[in-house]
Amino acid sequence: MKGVRFNRLAERELDEAFLFYEKQSEGLGERLLQEVELGIGFLRRYPEAAPKVFGSIRRFVLPSFPYSLLYRSLSSGVLRILAVAHHKRQPDYWIGRR
Repeated sequence: MKGVRFNRLAERELDEAFLFYEKQSEGLGERLLQEVELGIGFLRRYPEAAPKVFGSIRRFVLPSFPYSLLYRSLSSGVLRILAVAHHKRQPDYWIGRR
């Protein structure tokens, strides 16, 4: 996705979530990816829309899945996705990612 860079661990989290939902019901993983893409599209237009949760890091909650995108806006205008965090995971495990 242009204008967006995923931390490698965030990319892995998204891949794992996709596989989990696809095993639950074919097409559900695709719905997750679509929702992430829509969320990122929104954040590219309105990068300051989500609340800050730690320094310059913001949290965007996906509307239909129990996940949040933790991101920061880089000075170049690129969004850096640091984590695709499940709401039931240990909080703040992603702190320290770049």
